[in-house]
Amino acid sequence: MDILNAIVALSNFVLVPAVAYGSQLALGALGVTLIYGILRFSNFAHGDTMAFGAMLTILTTWGLQAMGITGGPLPTALLALPVGIAGTAALLLATDRVVYRFYRRQKAAPVILVIVSMGVMFIMNGLVRIIIGPGDQRFADGERFIITAREFKTATGLSEGLAIKTTQGITVVSAVVVVALLFWFLNRTRTGKSMRAFSDNEDLALLSGINPEKVVTYTWLIVAALATIAGVLYGLDKSFKPFTYFQLLLPIFAAAIVGGLGNPLGAIAGGFVIAFSELSVTYAFKKVVNYLAPENLQVDALVQLLSTDYKFAVSFSILIIVLLFKPTGLFEGKSV
Repeated sequence: MDILNAIVALSNFVLVPAVAYGSQLALGALGVTLIYGILRFSNFAHGDTMAFGAMLTILTTWGLQAMGITGGPLPTALLALPVGIAGTAALLLATDRVVYRFYRRQKAAPVILVIVSMGVMFIMNGLVRIIIGPGDQRFADGERFIITAREFKTATGLSEGLAIKTTQGITVVSAVVVVALLFWFLNRTRTGKSMRAFSDNEDLALLSGINPEKVVTYTWLIVAALATIAGVLYGLDKSFKPFTYFQLLLPIFAAAIVGGLGNPLGAIAGGFVIAFSELSVTYAFKKVVNYLAPENLQVDALVQLLSTDYKFAVSFSILIIVLLFKPTGLFEGKSV
């Protein structure tokens, strides 16, 4: 029984949250890797793009709730999500037309576009803070849990309970559906194949008659959808705070680089590597150890490698290690 209790405790505080968090990072990293693979620059504004999409969804959610429209047992934010995606897509297309297109036509070096994206990042961050404020905004409604710790204990007879939040279940299901649709689009549709061809060899793609502006437009539309969905899922699972999304840029880039920057499969794998690493290194294993250890070897210490305050340091450390020893990532990067 103690072994089962240890497994449940580990699942409750590490495995289940890591799967949900990894799904959110994977969706964010997919947006970063698509921009790098197709538009050929690292978009530092991606975290604040997620914040902008989540903000529009939250404002629409509040509007729906004010009109008495809810999602029932599911979060109302799911009904508001299309508005968030559409608004974010409009912002990204406008930003590309006003800002990025000029540098693209000038054949500017990627580092120039990176610096430009940092400027866009600060503008977006300020815009979100002005509109919705800098504080925490909680917008999750509906049923809070799929299964509560008390229900799990009653059903299994174990002393340790497992609680699975509705938002965690929605995150995993949404991530699976979105990733499946993305890979179907890239591999089965004519536009998706054009995007892959443009990523592999831009000059050859242009000679083949592929319209580069169409590829760029579709890329930003897909990135808008991925960023908004990732931002909303993260906000539902934790809470929405603009500065948090600014910080989230580090683990998202770490996930994309660890998996192989420019490789969608690598972005997904990298998201879960970062998520499990962060939560495993910062989790206090005291309860798990005491379940498994003999009574005379029980511990009073937290059995924690790092405080949760150093969670992002884990991402940064993994990023540095990968860049030093395998710069191309777990999968070969630079291709869609």
